[in-house]
Order: sequence, then C-alpha cells, then structure tokens
Amino acid sequence: MFSKGQKINDRYEIIKLIGEGGMANVYLAYDTILERNVAVKVLRGDLADDEKFVRRFQREALSASSLSHPNIVEMYDVGEDNGNFYIVMEYIDGKTLKQLIKKRGHLTVTEAIDIMLQLTDGLSHAHDSYIIHRDIKPQNIMILEDGMVKITDFGIAMAINAADLTQTNSVMGSVHYLPPEQAAGKGSTIKSDIYSLGILFYEMLAGTMPFRGETAVEIALKHIKDPMPSIRKVNPKVPQSVENIILKCTAKNPKNRYNNVRELHDDLASALSIDRENEEKIVFKYPEDDLDETKVLNTLKDELKIKDKNNDEEEKPIVKDITDDEFNDKKKNKITKILIIVCSILIFAILLIFVIIPTIFRTPDVKVPDVSGLTIREATNELEKAGLVVATKVKDDYTDEVEKGKVSKTEPEARQTVKKGATITIYKSLGSDKIIIEDYTGQDYNKVQANLEVKGLAVIIDYQIVDDKSKYKGKEDLIIGQSVEAGSSLLNGDSITLYLPKILKEYPDFVKEKYTLSEVQNFCNEYGITLEVEEVINDEEEEGTIVYQSRAAGSEIAERTVLTIRITKKTPTNDDENLQADENGMVPYEEEEE
Repeated sequence: MFSKGQKINDRYEIIKLIGEGGMANVYLAYDTILERNVAVKVLRGDLADDEKFVRRFQREALSASSLSHPNIVEMYDVGEDNGNFYIVMEYIDGKTLKQLIKKRGHLTVTEAIDIMLQLTDGLSHAHDSYIIHRDIKPQNIMILEDGMVKITDFGIAMAINAADLTQTNSVMGSVHYLPPEQAAGKGSTIKSDIYSLGILFYEMLAGTMPFRGETAVEIALKHIKDPMPSIRKVNPKVPQSVENIILKCTAKNPKNRYNNVRELHDDLASALSIDRENEEKIVFKYPEDDLDETKVLNTLKDELKIKDKNNDEEEKPIVKDITDDEFNDKKKNKITKILIIVCSILIFAILLIFVIIPTIFRTPDVKVPDVSGLTIREATNELEKAGLVVATKVKDDYTDEVEKGKVSKTEPEARQTVKKGATITIYKSLGSDKIIIEDYTGQDYNKVQANLEVKGLAVIIDYQIVDDKSKYKGKEDLIIGQSVEAGSSLLNGDSITLYLPKILKEYPDFVKEKYTLSEVQNFCNEYGITLEVEEVINDEEEEGTIVYQSRAAGSEIAERTVLTIRITKKTPTNDDENLQADENGMVPYEEEEE
C-alpha cells in the first residue's frame, strides 16, 4: 500500500487511494513531469510474485497502450518500482456502470442503447487492432458526467484471462459475463466479447443478471446449458428488435452470434427505427447445443449407493471356484481381444477422418468477386456465377465512397477465399451517414426529436431554468438550447441534447403588493392551490387588508398545497353585536332572551 505523498518511480506522486480490487489497488496520483492527474494501478502482491504472470501482464499492457479511442481509457505507462508492478492510465472522474445500475435499478432502452453504441465503437477499434478484452463487465465500464463511456482494464483483463481465472478474487464478478466457450475451457475470440456485451445489455435493461447461482461453477454451467431468459418478460417496455439483439449476442453457439462488433453496432443503431417496430423473434440458423457437454460426476458414495441398489434388484450369481492358471489365461485372452478391437477402431477412425470423409466431401475454394459499385441485381448475378449463394436480406451501409443505392461491400469481403456454395451477404450503400445539425431554437421539441431519431441520432431531453417565466408561459415545449452547434455534423448513432425551459413558479408577496381577497382566490385557482382565510381584528388597517400569508414570498409553487392568509376586520360596534360570522362571511342572528 502507498500513502499520500509517496512517489512511484520518482514521478507519480500519490494523492489518495480511490479503489481496491482483487487484482490491483488504484490510486489517484499527480504526474510531476507532465503536470496532470493520472490513475495508477498497482498489481496485488500475490500476482506480482508470479513471474510468469508479470511477464504476460507487461506484454499485454504494452499492447493495449497502443489503443487510442474516445471510448477506451488511455494507458500512458507500464513499469516496476521496488517490486511493485504498475500501469499509469487516464484518470476518469466518474462512476462505474455497475454503480449506475445499482443506483437506478435499471436503465431506459434509449440510455442502454446509447451506452452500447459507445461500447461497440470502442471495442471494434480494439478488435481491429487484434486485441480482445475478455473481461467485459459493468465494473470495467466508466460513465462520465456528460454520458461519455470509457472501457478500462484492457491490459489486466487480457493478462488475467490468459492465466487460470480461479486464481483471482474476481472470478465471481467475471463469471456472470463468461461466454459458454470460455466456461467449457475453450479459447476466446472477438465473439466472446460480443457474448459478454449481450449479458451486459440484458443487465442494464433488467437491473439484474440473467444467470445467478451460489458458486462460480454453478453460474458457469448455466451459461453453457440454460437458455437465455426473455428480457421482455422482465421489462415489457423493451421492443422485440432489442431482445433479438440480446439473443443474438448471447447465443450459446458462436456461429449464431454477430460476426463482429461493428455488425452489432449497426444493428443497435437501427433497433428503434420505425421499420423494425413489428420485428419477429429471432430464429437461429445453427443448433444451440453444438458445444461439448460438461459432465458433473457423482461422488463415490453416490455411485456405490447406485451399484448396491442395482445389485439388490438382480439375482445372485452362481459362484464357481477356478484355478490360478485358468484365471490368468482368461485374463490374457480378454486383454488381447480388447487391444485388437481398440486398435481396429482407431485405424478405421483415422482413415475415416483423414482420407475417406475429405475425399467424399471436399468442396472447392472460391474467391469472392469484388461487386462494389454494381446494382443489387448485377452483384447477385456475379456472385451466383462464381458458385456462391446470395443471402435473401440485403443490409444497409453508410459510406461516402459508393453511390447511394449501389453495392458498397459484401460479407465475407471481396477477394476473400471461401468454399463454393458459401452464403454471401450484400450491403447496399445509403450514402453518407453524416447528419448536419440545424439551429432548433424556438421549434417544438416533439417534431425535432422525431425527425432526428428517424435519421439515427439518440436524442436526450433536458431542462434549463429560466428566470423570465412570462416569456415562456405556454411555450414549455419549445427548444431553448442544444448541445451541438448548428452547422456541425454527427454520425448515425451519435447523441444530441435538446434543452427545454424549466419555469420556476413562485409565490408573490400578497401583503406588500396589497392583493385583494378575490385576487388571491384567482391566483390559487390558477395554480391548483387550496385557500384558507382567517379573519383578525385590526382597527389600524383598512378592513379586508391581507396582513399574513403562510407560504413565504419567493418560495416555489407546488400544486395541491394549502395557502392560509389572514385579512383584517374592524372591532364590532354595538350595532354589530348581533352579528355572527360563519364560513361565508358575517350573517345576522337574533339574540336569545334570558
């Protein structure tokens, strides 16, 4: 542990401890050379003692330090000081996504999609650099005050996942987001990060994780065996298009998932579009049980119980004494037969796998033709001539390079080698995805929001307090400001904030401003306030003068509240002695005779 004022490598001066974890302690420090605040992660002692892990950690951390993206926490330095191994990274003044979910319970669909779009943008950049995170979870996602998302712990996540995950205290946190192939002991791919993103997406919308259990092994088995629960049963506000994205991300069989994070990003960007309102539930192309089974053995005690039970049900065998020679001869013959059978099976299997099956089912390789710039019909003809199958659904693609309506690319890409008969997906150009922002001040926010969302932007509505309430009375739906300047351009999936007026309504000073009773009553009727009137005797003030109000002048008005005022009346004269006040005013009555 480092204390305040200590320096790491004579450069990073510790300010305070800001986090403790199973793998590292995190400090806020001051870089005395570049004069800026940084976050310093110092590896936990038992990990620092593992020489093999340290070498791997340094290698992976240096690799991750090459990443530069707005949604990835930037890594500045990796080093060692007196046996303490550390990484220096960008300091983020925000909260983790896990903290946000715990505070809010669950997020709205729009908020969750905005976060997912930023995550997929950052991860696609990492995957393009051949870097897989392998430990996507809300604890590793930082949220800034302005809504910016930052992915952290690339170096540590890669190194720790290369080792045995059970050696760290983070296993229970990570196993909730663990892909089935990793839980079954297989390697990680970019599709492993996609699975973890799907679990994360579910948690943001549901407020809880889809698979829970008492132990890490129990949770891991659920990832392998149990079907993904429906998010729409937990949160009915989630549209089918969004549930389909979660189901495709979390498919047990990686073949059924998105091919890459960019494909997931594009699907998220159009999830709330009008043309996907009546989308049907996704049906997977490949079987979901196409994974190696994980078998849990019974304890020896249970096995013995089963054997004893079976023996009780069977008839007792006839026992016959045999000589040692007979026993040895039978044993040798049995072993010889078993060896012959096993060898025969192995030889046949080798021939079947490496000779017979490849010969029968060998499919020639084909290079995907470059059909960019052609029409959909022309591209389909070219691909079919090459012996390839064209997918029925044509996908959309924003690009500046290809004319709108023409083919922009294919998946797999042009000139890539595939098997004859492989399915090729065509992407149609929608033109540039740049959206020019106008000055929306003074316009109705409902129309502007609908127009921008149709274009693919995420619109956030916020409020700004205005002092001159008379200026905005009856204009509460008009925009008074925006987060992006007019003339700027945004891309499909970006967000913009529109500001509406927040009018603070205040109580006037009824006493000083000499309101009449009828004026106060009209005021209360306008704002839904219950008025109570008390009369007080005061010969100094004119009768009917307001001398007290229970709600202070300048305080904010709230509906369905009670306002009490006191108004003056004169001391009754002899002529007035026979008058009695009731709730409607002063009414005469006859005095009873003694």
